[in-house]
Amino acid sequence: MAAPIDPLADPSFEKIALWPGSPPGSNGVVAKGRITERSENPVVIRDRFIDHVDRPDMIVFKPKTPNGTSLLMVPGGGYVRVVMDKEGYETAGRFAAAGVTVYVMTYRMPGDGWAAGPDVVLQDMQRALRLVRQRATNGLDPKKVGVIGFSAGGHAAGSLTFRYDAPVYEPLDEADRLSARPDFSVLMYPVATMTDPFVHAGSRKELLGAAPSPQAIAKYSLEKEVRPDAPPVIFIHAADDASVPVENSLQLFAALKAAKVPAEMHIYEEGGHGFGLRFTKDKPVAAWPDAVLNWMKRKGF
Repeated sequence: MAAPIDPLADPSFEKIALWPGSPPGSNGVVAKGRITERSENPVVIRDRFIDHVDRPDMIVFKPKTPNGTSLLMVPGGGYVRVVMDKEGYETAGRFAAAGVTVYVMTYRMPGDGWAAGPDVVLQDMQRALRLVRQRATNGLDPKKVGVIGFSAGGHAAGSLTFRYDAPVYEPLDEADRLSARPDFSVLMYPVATMTDPFVHAGSRKELLGAAPSPQAIAKYSLEKEVRPDAPPVIFIHAADDASVPVENSLQLFAALKAAKVPAEMHIYEEGGHGFGLRFTKDKPVAAWPDAVLNWMKRKGF
């Protein structure tokens, strides 16, 4: 049986470094990216993650017939790791088949000692979105650049959605003159709140430490950061999610509605957490890619 396509080994996939040289705030950081394979049979299916990311990057999935829309894809991993295949390359292939140009990114972890602390993730998010927008030429539209994030990656994508203009790093080049505001946002079973009782405790600990201040909890709770000029958002969540309670999406949706930000939500009875494409067989949640693509089309993306 042929192995699944591996963008890491296939030279036809373009790889883009987020930062020229060392990322900002790297003095004293000893993190070194390490890829781990969890699959018992990688010939059939891969299940890799990378932790201690030191050189964040993006891998580009180019459709045969681009529809003009670019999508920055942010896998999850509890702010400890980045799940590369399940919430990255597999899903990117599905969206690229629909004409979307997809950039699957890795990002640095807040627990590795970067100077920006919890904002190190937002540094990478802003930089990635700006690079994607800069590359939106030759049939790609710089006004059709979205973000999709899964689990803790949903928190990262949500932070970009609401804090896209926060001054978290010094501009480096022409790309940093561009807006980091996504034109649309897809939040997949997102970690959203940092507040009990619905917080994903592991993500909060990795992002903010074991005993975060009330101010930090409020600052990094997405429902507290909603702004009226945010882009439209769609949520996908399963009601039986035992890791990241569905209330994360419900509370954020309510805040968006109060701010009159266009938002749509699909709550599926079954699906659990981290389903991606792989764990949707014979469940209604299997419809989520079509739901997102149809929403994007209705919004002009």
